[in-house]
Amino acid sequence: MDVKTASKAIRKGDISPVYLLYGNEKYQMKQFVDLLKEKVVEEEHRDFAIISYDLTETPIEVVVEDAETAPFLVPKKLIIVRDTSVFAAGKDNNKIEHRLETLLTYMDNPTDYSVIVFTVQAEKLDERKKIVKKLKSDASVIAFAPMGGDDLVAWVHKRAAEREVQLAAGAAERLIQFTGTGLQSLAAEIDKLCLYAGAQGTISSADIESLVPRNTEQNVFAMVEDLANLRLDKALSIFYELLKQKEEPIKIAALITRQFRIMLQVKELAGQSYSQQQIASQLSLHPYGVKVAGDQARRFRPEQLRQLLYELGELDYHMKTGVVDKVLGLELFLMKMGAGASI
Repeated sequence: MDVKTASKAIRKGDISPVYLLYGNEKYQMKQFVDLLKEKVVEEEHRDFAIISYDLTETPIEVVVEDAETAPFLVPKKLIIVRDTSVFAAGKDNNKIEHRLETLLTYMDNPTDYSVIVFTVQAEKLDERKKIVKKLKSDASVIAFAPMGGDDLVAWVHKRAAEREVQLAAGAAERLIQFTGTGLQSLAAEIDKLCLYAGAQGTISSADIESLVPRNTEQNVFAMVEDLANLRLDKALSIFYELLKQKEEPIKIAALITRQFRIMLQVKELAGQSYSQQQIASQLSLHPYGVKVAGDQARRFRPEQLRQLLYELGELDYHMKTGVVDKVLGLELFLMKMGAGASI
């Protein structure tokens, strides 16, 4: 079951007795749990009817016992259980022994007054385990993976629209460049920009550039984007701002190298007919980062990217050995690239 289908069912009152949520997209997972809180437990009952456990501290049979115990003074209760190893793939470092057969038995006849939600902060479940197979068969198992590039842009527009604010063309992409792909950070910046724009207002790229702070990695990401589009003045402006912030030129060069390496890897994998999601998984990147790297890589031939990586390697060696002044060497590289980076 996907997130949208499960959320729609919950809003209609079709609530499963057991949920297993897994994945790396924590913000979406939290939103889903918040929806369950809203629909399962009335606000005035939440202090008594929402119970939390951590399977690194509590045996799973205690969770099952709680689910089987009738709620006190409230009609229904929601039991939220955090897990990092019981259901996940990988090494189990949990020192607590869990009697998983108690959960298997409970799932054959769950109570109608308890909803159990297992939240697993892991990319994959261990499909070999009997309990995971049982959950996938009888419970609502939902994956929370990072959004694809287009979905993430659409999410930004939707978040702003909910506050009666629009984003100008290219503004959503600019915001992601500045803030990164984390939904929690994006949500906070969108809310701030919406307050600035006001109801029925429009957020422009210029608004984002003046109001949204960027860390070093995102500054370098934006700089590479400007270089790829031959916007040398903007790229140099970012570079000089980083120097004012006392960023080390060698670190800046390393981040530039990383982005060009990703561009080459994405270009080569795309040439082998890998999908955006497959490339993201292969390179351990967010799908939006793959999308942007792919767009940037279209402006270069593979041999150009290899040559740029070679020159960056030489620059790194010369900077570290004192052959060239670090600031001057990187500045000359940016100028050279910005003057002739087209395909």
